[in-house]
Amino acid sequence: MGTPQQEQHAHAPTHAHAHQRRGDTRGRIQQIALELFAEQGYEKTSLREIAERLDVTKAALYYHFKTKEDIITSIAEDLARPVEELVAWAEGQPRTLATKQELLRRYSDILWKSFSFFRFIQENQATVRDLNIGERMKTSMSALGGVLKDPGAPLPSQVRSVTALFSMHAGMFVMQNVEGDPEEKRAAILEVALDLVAQAETGSTLTS
Repeated sequence: MGTPQQEQHAHAPTHAHAHQRRGDTRGRIQQIALELFAEQGYEKTSLREIAERLDVTKAALYYHFKTKEDIITSIAEDLARPVEELVAWAEGQPRTLATKQELLRRYSDILWKSFSFFRFIQENQATVRDLNIGERMKTSMSALGGVLKDPGAPLPSQVRSVTALFSMHAGMFVMQNVEGDPEEKRAAILEVALDLVAQAETGSTLTS
């Protein structure tokens, strides 16, 4: 049997565990908010409704976020970080087809993990502009496109390279209404993107 101080320490939550619970709550708020925004629209959803869906008090919700804009901004910032890290990784690699295809594979992981948020952007474009959360996303997407395309390549090759990136977004939204295994649909979308960037590379070689 330990001392009272040891027993108290053994039963006390660690800082790491407390931080984990706060992180889990924050993530749940983000998830539930996106679900409600999708169901009834951003403007028609209140913080009170988000708190009720979470089964917490409004004060508990306020601990993490004061407004709906705070929730959406936090999601955008959480998403921007892995995209910016991906760009930084790619910029440190040789500008080869293998690098570009690996970038698309990694971006596919980011995209599908954040499907709900990308759907929110697609369906609430006016709100996104008003909230001014689109600028960082636009910058990140532009940086990804810049890594994929070669400025000296023929224009059709440059178009294919950038289209490879945006075909993943388009494919994701088209495929959501198509029956089938989600992983198979994701693989099909990625295959098209990989083919496009490969065609862009081949086109550059043939015309150089």
